[in-house]
Parts: sequence; structure tokens; C-alpha cells
Amino acid sequence: MEKFTRNQRVSAITKMLIENPNKVINLNRFTEKFNAAKSTISEDLIPIKDMLNKLSMGKIETISGAAGGIKYVCGISNEERIKFTEELCIILKDRERIIPGNFLYVTDLMFNPDIIHKAGTILASSFNKVHVDYVITVETKGIPLAYEVARMLGVQLVVVRRESKVTEGPTVSINYVSGSTNRIQNMTLPKRAIKSGSNCVFIDDFMKAGGTAFGIIDLLKEFNSTLVGMGVLVDNTEIKKKLVNDYVSIVEFNGLDDNNNAILNPSERLKL
Repeated sequence: MEKFTRNQRVSAITKMLIENPNKVINLNRFTEKFNAAKSTISEDLIPIKDMLNKLSMGKIETISGAAGGIKYVCGISNEERIKFTEELCIILKDRERIIPGNFLYVTDLMFNPDIIHKAGTILASSFNKVHVDYVITVETKGIPLAYEVARMLGVQLVVVRRESKVTEGPTVSINYVSGSTNRIQNMTLPKRAIKSGSNCVFIDDFMKAGGTAFGIIDLLKEFNSTLVGMGVLVDNTEIKKKLVNDYVSIVEFNGLDDNNNAILNPSERLKL
């Protein structure tokens, strides 16, 4: 069986861990793959842990027990986070992004892999210390960001629809009131989508008054489940009274100035 050098093993182990965030990998998997002893693999992990720690790129955690092993927990340095949020603010300040009704056009950003990966890592890092079973979002613009957060947390993504689909079987539907328009809207989720007693994190692209997030809380009650966290890309801080308070955001949008330029700043909520 082929033997590998230490550098080769370290490179491959790092790749395997980072590509499977929050997934426990038993050391036997590495010993079999690289034809090496557990003690050798343990030594290989030392520089990987050290590198990730020094660069604030996440960390490696050891899980004890028969089914234990190691797992990669995502992270991002403060420098990278600040740089990303400042660059995102610059992008969003483009006057061409202002559409009728003083809304910001963010659809293209939600489908930009580089932006979504960095934003997803930032939001996922906010929930590393929380036990999460599912990431939940509402169709459709928030799906790419929610998917990336779910991937980084190593959990399944659940998408709530506005209307039920025959192909999804029995569903649970609720009415909720939009926080910004006070209109009654509907959201629906298949009964088999979430296991009873689950912890969920809600992710969306934009928060106005928080009506959708408040509706998600009520919907999860129908599944005997709990919302343990919320994260959004852009938070409309021009709306002072929110229906929810405990959430994180990446960028704050505070309306337009006298010259019709968008007022945007890195969110203070990331410091929570």
C-alpha cells in the first residue's frame, strides 16, 4: 500500500476537514486512508490546529467516546470580517441599486459564490456554540445564503414556502402579519421536513421589521421546535421597532441621505 509523506498527509487531512465542517471524522478513517498509525495522525494534526488557530480560520475539536473523532469548526478572523463588511457596504452604496420604494437590490449578491461563502462563514461562526439541527429560510432569495450557513454548520437546510406543493405531501400552514406592511401572509412547511423537538436557525437576505422571522417562530411551534438563532445579510435599521430582537446581521441599511445615497455600515450586531 502506498505510503505518504507528512506534508502530503497534512494537506489531505486539512482538505478533508475543511470540506466537511462540523462533521465528526473518526481517526480510523485517516489511518486507513494514509496507511499510518493513530499516533502518526495525531502528530499530523498538531500543525493543522496551530495553523487554523494562528490565522483565526476556525478550529479543530476533539470528540471523545467510541463514536468520537475530530471535526473542523468554521471561523473567520476579525480582520477578514471587517474587510468583507466594508467592501460589501461599498458595493451596496452604488446608486444603481436603489429601486422604487427605497429598496436595495441585492439579488445578484445572493448568487455570487464568493460573497455568499464569506457571508455564510461569518453568520455560521455566530452559532458555533449553539446546538443546531436545521437551518431554515423562506423561499427564494435567501436560499443560497441559508444553504452556505447550513453547510458550514454541517446541518440540513429547510425551505419554507409561501404556498404548499402537492408533491410535498401533508403540510402545516400558518398566517402571519408582515411587520413592515401589516399584511396577512402565509407560510407552509411539509410535516416531515423537521423532526419534533429540533433547534433551528433562521437565515434571510434582508430584514425589515422582522415579521417573517416572527412567523417562523410561530411555525416552528407547530413542530414542537425552537428558533435558537437568526441571521441576515442586510438589516434595515431605518425601521426602529422590530418584532424580533435577538439576531445577527452583517450590514446595516439606514435609508437614504439628502442626496439619495444609501446609508450603509458594518453591523454592530456581529459583536454580540
